[in-house]
Amino acid sequence: MAKHIDVKEVTNQIAEHDAAKPLLEALGTTLTPDLLVEALTHRSFSHENPGTRNYERLEFLGDAVLELVATESLFTDHPDLSEGELAKMRAKAVSEEELSRVAREKLHVGPYILLGNGEAAQGGADKDSILCDIVESLIGATFVEHGIEGARPVVHHLIDDVLAEMMTEGPALDWKTSLVIKAHELGMDEPHFRMAVGGPEYAPEYHAQVLIGDDDRVWGTGDGSSKRKAQLAAAHEAWLELNKPEQ
Repeated sequence: MAKHIDVKEVTNQIAEHDAAKPLLEALGTTLTPDLLVEALTHRSFSHENPGTRNYERLEFLGDAVLELVATESLFTDHPDLSEGELAKMRAKAVSEEELSRVAREKLHVGPYILLGNGEAAQGGADKDSILCDIVESLIGATFVEHGIEGARPVVHHLIDDVLAEMMTEGPALDWKTSLVIKAHELGMDEPHFRMAVGGPEYAPEYHAQVLIGDDDRVWGTGDGSSKRKAQLAAAHEAWLELNKPEQ
């Protein structure tokens, strides 16, 4: 039998027993229990529990706040970079890849996410897309409770390391970011990867294919000793394909 989770009980645990204290300390702010629970509630949970608010509105708001603060920071800190270079850096800083990494490594937010039974069974608490959404919804919740002056330091706390890291990669950043930017320029959907792994356990070999949207066309392939290396190689090949004159 599926386990039933009572939202009121979760909210009370947060209010009375500081159940979310480690998360809020990692986030660097305070939130009322009701707002925090909303920011952590996936639509699959609200679908199974009618009347429960999910994080989508807060995510929408948080996305805008995140982009504003990232843009503000890049504009101020890098007066010599062009608009194109700033746009590339911002795209990487607020990408699903980077925000999901923040969710895992800084916030450790997975165990706090409220998911429907089906989504939970499919490992939703560790999906990049959901983790990225949660970071944005928590930023949105911070803005609702504390305004832009309260949200700004939270955003800096979450992404300043990412921004600093990017400066070591040079103006081209990486091929995955360049591919996303090019796909968006062409009005295409978000590129994604289909992965396979072979070889012995002690020396695995990863193979990546780039697909865009629901189309089954493979735009690029790559191999590498790590998932990231294979994806970067595949993204490079796909980027070259998208930049052909006939595209």
